[in-house]
Amino acid sequence: MGGLFDISKKKEELLSLENEMNTPNFWDDQNKANNICQKVSNLKKEINEFEDLESDIDYLLELIDISDEEDINKEYERIQNKYKEFSKKIYLSGEYDSLNCYLDIHPGAGGTESCDWSSMLLEMYEKYCDLKGYKYEVINLQKGEEAGIKSATLYISGLYAYGYLKNEQGVHRLVRISPFDSNKRRHTSFASVSVTPEFDDNIDIEVKEEDLKIDVYHSSGAGGQSVNTSNSAVRITHIPSKIVVTCQTERSQLLNKDKAMHLLKNKLYQIELEKNQAKLNKVKDSSSINFGSQIRSYVLEPYKLVKDHRTNYESTQPEKVFNGEIEGFIESNLYK
Repeated sequence: MGGLFDISKKKEELLSLENEMNTPNFWDDQNKANNICQKVSNLKKEINEFEDLESDIDYLLELIDISDEEDINKEYERIQNKYKEFSKKIYLSGEYDSLNCYLDIHPGAGGTESCDWSSMLLEMYEKYCDLKGYKYEVINLQKGEEAGIKSATLYISGLYAYGYLKNEQGVHRLVRISPFDSNKRRHTSFASVSVTPEFDDNIDIEVKEEDLKIDVYHSSGAGGQSVNTSNSAVRITHIPSKIVVTCQTERSQLLNKDKAMHLLKNKLYQIELEKNQAKLNKVKDSSSINFGSQIRSYVLEPYKLVKDHRTNYESTQPEKVFNGEIEGFIESNLYK
């Protein structure tokens, strides 16, 4: 694994964070303290996994001298599977891969069809989070006029959430017999997915009050997990960049505004990093949400096939994909 997973560096980082936790004023800033505690927990888990794997390999080497071939092969297979799972972390070595993230979904060309398709994607990612053991919260949900959703934002928390989901960004295409067409014709729908890492609270980004347009409105109902329906939802438009963020999960208008501002700052910070530092992977232009721009196609008619156009990874069982089994697609982009 070499320098790709630098165990010494991780131990140094852990020691530094633990020293910070022992300072007298550590809990004065609750959000910062909680973030550090989470980082410490994640680092301890990674270090323990690495050291357990090292111990397993040492045991296997000892076993070669004292045991029969069958026992050695069983132990080798067990360690190989354990290493395969751990080795994913080698490919998740980006500066922001370990962070939580925001996942946005917006319908494209296709009207009601695309709104419905967007709601199917939302459910797919919620089910993926359930399978992965990630926590998620629907912080924005705007229902479509006839069906589906106009937009949705998921806040996803868990180790390497951004690293795993960052390559889901792009246009997703669905081909099916329309449930909204009385003539049962085949329709093509599009929806875009964007993924933003949740940077630390101390990110250096200035947002001027005069650059903001803030609207308060009544939320449109519950998503996969309940969304508050009181008249406290907040929409913030950043006029210079035209970025729009929304939050409606809290009963307090003030708390919704704070969450929306946090999301806005993360999006603006990501743009600055891409523009000035090129530290994040360059994002493919998904402003045109229509034919020819898709990263993945989900075909239900005239045959069944889900195919990633970047890696050619595919599945002939779309029902499993819609139930959150997208790990194969995610890993195919991870290893490319």
